[in-house]
Amino acid sequence: MPADTQPSPTRTLTPKIAAALLRYRIASFVVGVGLLLLVLAMVLKYGFDVGWAVAVWGPIHGVLYAIYVLLAFDLSYRARWKLTNLLKVLLAGVVPVLSFYAEHWVNRKMLSGERM
Repeated sequence: MPADTQPSPTRTLTPKIAAALLRYRIASFVVGVGLLLLVLAMVLKYGFDVGWAVAVWGPIHGVLYAIYVLLAFDLSYRARWKLTNLLKVLLAGVVPVLSFYAEHWVNRKMLSGERM
């Protein structure tokens, strides 16, 4: 993409909010991939009788989601989000593929200076 067509942020984030946003973005990606792997494990369990996949990956995804929740709370507290937006982001972590969309939405809103 040429440099002149790339969107530029219109808001300068404080270092603490920028760090919290980066942590959230990484966690969102990890949880999104982890949830897709959990769906694959469930397909293996119920479609092909490979029960160990869910037994192994289920708890790992649970821990990853708990970290995602903590990081979303941290970002929402620092950036003073509305409660409804925090709930949308938390829900996005349990619907396959939705965390990728939520991460994009949050990043766009935070960088544009819109109130979350």
